[in-house]
Amino acid sequence: MNIKTYDRPFIQKWLNAGNRTCPLTQQVLPHTILTPNHLVRGVISQWCRSRGIELSDSVHNINDEGVTDAIRDHFLSLLEKMSLTPPEQKKAAKELRLLTKRMPSFRALFGESLDAIPQLLNPFSENKSQTSIHPDLQEDVITTLLNLSIHDSNKKLVAETPKVIPLLTEALRSGTIETRTNAAATLFTLSALDSNKALIGKSGALKPLIDLLEEGHPLAMKDVASAIFSLCMIHENRSRAVQDGAVRVILKKIMDRMHVDELLAILAMLSNHPKAIEEMGEVGAVPCLLSIIRESSCGRNKENCIAILHSICLNDRTKMVHLVLSILILSGISIAGS
Repeated sequence: MNIKTYDRPFIQKWLNAGNRTCPLTQQVLPHTILTPNHLVRGVISQWCRSRGIELSDSVHNINDEGVTDAIRDHFLSLLEKMSLTPPEQKKAAKELRLLTKRMPSFRALFGESLDAIPQLLNPFSENKSQTSIHPDLQEDVITTLLNLSIHDSNKKLVAETPKVIPLLTEALRSGTIETRTNAAATLFTLSALDSNKALIGKSGALKPLIDLLEEGHPLAMKDVASAIFSLCMIHENRSRAVQDGAVRVILKKIMDRMHVDELLAILAMLSNHPKAIEEMGEVGAVPCLLSIIRESSCGRNKENCIAILHSICLNDRTKMVHLVLSILILSGISIAGS
């Protein structure tokens, strides 16, 4: 895995804005937990000292919005409004969405009380289906959960609040495409913790993620693929993804050349599952993978294709003959019968 070092205030601002990719390579980050690079910082500090330059400790000024009593009172007031009339709920949810996006301190406030997230979800607690909730209210609440999940210390709390994952799972099926996309993004962000990966997998969230991937909406594809990839990092979720039909959906998208990088990485993870290999053979994965090896300039994609082809051949030796013949044909070598 390639490790990148960034100026902490810059990368923190990048993550706080909801980005979940490396700003340099655009690769999806496996998690958003920052690790201080003391070696680089020490070298920079030594260089500055040798030249009489004062190095400001900007790391401590990342979250310059202090939590005042006024902010805390406003926070509690907004949560109280989430149990009032629908118009008041809509107005409060909109403001909570904006504040948790702009102010890390507001995200942190949710971690101070076990009642805060349940209060946020009050509009969904009266035995109402999400389809009966106003689409704007649903979108604002789901997006607020996304903003909260960016805050590392909130990830466990958000995921383990009983109503959250079922709410996100249902949101994948209903609401605006922005709601569905943000629900997928929230599951991806929460899945940075392995314990959350297991929790999300057991909840049945993979199937609606795969269904949304199959729909192929351009706005949702990257977040959905990222969520599936992250969840499939643990073995039990790979089995669930295969059982839920991920292989055929992913191969169809790859054949259509949609998000090939992300989807090949998922397929490579699934390729050690016997049922996945069987489905790849039925769908005609080998010619597709060979064409990507020939066409792609991306070394990572070639490696994933080779890994998948290797698994296919190990599972079924007869596929080795077809694979060799295909390679010879692609190479322009003619084969004469005797």
